[in-house]
Amino acid sequence: MGATMTTPKGRDFLSLHDWSRPELDQILTLAEELKLRRRSGLSDQPLAGKTVGLYFAKPSTRTRVSFEVGVQQLGGSALFLSAADLQLRRGETVADSARVLSRYLDGIVIRTFSHREVEEWAAYADVPVINGLTDQEHPCQVMADLLTIREKKGRLDGLRLAYVGDGNNMAHSLMDGCAKFGMHITVACPPGYEPSSEVVERAAAAEAESGGSVRVTTDPREAAEGADIVYTDVWASMGQEDEAEHRKAVFGPYQVNRALMNLAKPDAIFMHCLPAHRGEEVTAEILDGPQSVIFDEAENRLHAHKAIMALLIGN
Repeated sequence: MGATMTTPKGRDFLSLHDWSRPELDQILTLAEELKLRRRSGLSDQPLAGKTVGLYFAKPSTRTRVSFEVGVQQLGGSALFLSAADLQLRRGETVADSARVLSRYLDGIVIRTFSHREVEEWAAYADVPVINGLTDQEHPCQVMADLLTIREKKGRLDGLRLAYVGDGNNMAHSLMDGCAKFGMHITVACPPGYEPSSEVVERAAAAEAESGGSVRVTTDPREAAEGADIVYTDVWASMGQEDEAEHRKAVFGPYQVNRALMNLAKPDAIFMHCLPAHRGEEVTAEILDGPQSVIFDEAENRLHAHKAIMALLIGN
């Protein structure tokens, strides 16, 4: 692809779009190594003497626990900071907060609403900033997803991924991730709920370079036909609770159920970033069935996050 490998130490991890395929592959390979070493009882300490701050304006299960445990397993200390713990709510600017925390911390994980906010943290912090989720992107989740797919399928190039549901942050980061690794992604959303046209265009350009493809459709059956991976997410993300009932009606035809999975390849896997609502975006039969890899996927959050922190923040 002509991408030049750069040393990731000290860099920010805000969007998969900002990283080349060799750089992302370096993260995946290290995640595989760290996972194997952990299961073999070996210990890695690249964060020894380091403290990583976790600033979460949104609640979390997997992101918080995987980052906290990951820091500890790598020999460092994690400091959790909720929105109530900082002075941002009392008028202190992100710029001032980022400058101050950079004097105390060796890295900052941000989980918040606005993507512009995490970009502002990165602009003013002197330490690596990692995007733990924004309304626009969820890059750390997709690194765990790519790790899981590679484990289950033995490769990424040429695989077909069907994303069915809301054109949200997961759809955006999945398009970016698939674009880097030559995968074919089809995103199926109801009219009016499509992913950002800007993200679609940049993913399509990257896909053309990598040998993959990106499509957006309103037909979930079209997306699932011949897919190697079927992926979905909740219909109403955090901050959209007041739209939940309306979205149930709109997204009903986009449920991942047996009929939809039967259109995919017989050995297709089902993925979900969790939390899941059984009976809404996916039936319990699929979520808890033999094609589901959701708990392997959730575990791989830990290993992917460790690899990102080791490369960006480690000694």
